[in-house]
Amino acid sequence: MFNSVLIVCTGNICRSPTAERRLRQLLPDMKIDSAGVGALVDHEADQDASFTAEKHGLSLEDHKGRQFNAALARQYDLILVMEQPHIEQVTRQAIEARGKTLLLGHWLEKKEIPDPYRKSREAFEHVYQLIDKACLSWSKKLGG
Repeated sequence: MFNSVLIVCTGNICRSPTAERRLRQLLPDMKIDSAGVGALVDHEADQDASFTAEKHGLSLEDHKGRQFNAALARQYDLILVMEQPHIEQVTRQAIEARGKTLLLGHWLEKKEIPDPYRKSREAFEHVYQLIDKACLSWSKKLGG
């Protein structure tokens, strides 16, 4: 049984905070947080990510970027990442996390979720839709 989920992307200011807040919405009794393998530590969520999330009734307010590390990995039952290289980066820092690290898009035919950072609002909207579908899939699998 999974009681905690860590969602990981690169900078922890676009994709993972969005997925964290969406999954929290779907699974309110579960511990869900996010981090980045190359985090912009203490940065708030990207303005375009916040705008897109708010458009869908999701707030990224008070988010602060956090760096992924092995100690953090040990605190979670499941680690969900955006892209295949993130699995390798997580494993490099926390070899014991390999067996519990999967793509957020795992149930969407193992689809990777591209980084919209510094791209158009349309790119952010496309990524939001992928994150939403992936979170809905995970919430069903995790008992939501």
